[in-house]
Amino acid sequence: MSAATTRQRLSPADRRAQLLSVGARLFAERPYEDVLMEEVAQQAGVSRALLYRHFPSKHALFAAVYQDAADRLLAATRIDPADSLLEQIVQGMEVHLDYFVANRNAVLAANRVLAGDPVIQAIMTGELDALRTRLLAVLPLADEHTRDAVSSVLRSWLVFVQVLVVDWLTEPSCTRDQLRDVCVGSALGALRPLLPAAAFPPGAGPGV
Repeated sequence: MSAATTRQRLSPADRRAQLLSVGARLFAERPYEDVLMEEVAQQAGVSRALLYRHFPSKHALFAAVYQDAADRLLAATRIDPADSLLEQIVQGMEVHLDYFVANRNAVLAANRVLAGDPVIQAIMTGELDALRTRLLAVLPLADEHTRDAVSSVLRSWLVFVQVLVVDWLTEPSCTRDQLRDVCVGSALGALRPLLPAAAFPPGAGPGV
């Protein structure tokens, strides 16, 4: 079966999804600078012209891959009022750490190689803002002043976690579980003065 025949069988949306899948795999396997558009086309079984029709540059492909990952991470992060604050934060950290560890090269590319790139930074900021908004919607906030304070703490905490995890991916100085517990513990410690005691069950803590 020829590549042309294969291409004819996929709708534009399906072809784009296939190219994203190939791109995501290659960006996960290799540093950003080692991923070549020619190889993406080859492994997808398409011409370079067709690849560039969907993604005009490697930067555009990477941005689409990272946006898709952010969307999937948000979909997999469960924010349920029935869960405790600890359960919500732990679940969110586990989902994100799974992705970060499996896609180390892509995460480092977004945060180091492309640091300051407005498109990539907008994707990361959008995801962090969405996570913060979701948490604010389920936390027991007494009034608007408390909401503003908690929102500020969550914004700073999410940035702290991002920096800490990127540093850990670059040079692991502790285990993954220790990293998770540091992130979870810092969130609970920062929010404790702002939320009612009922939000923190006795004995609740990272790893529990």
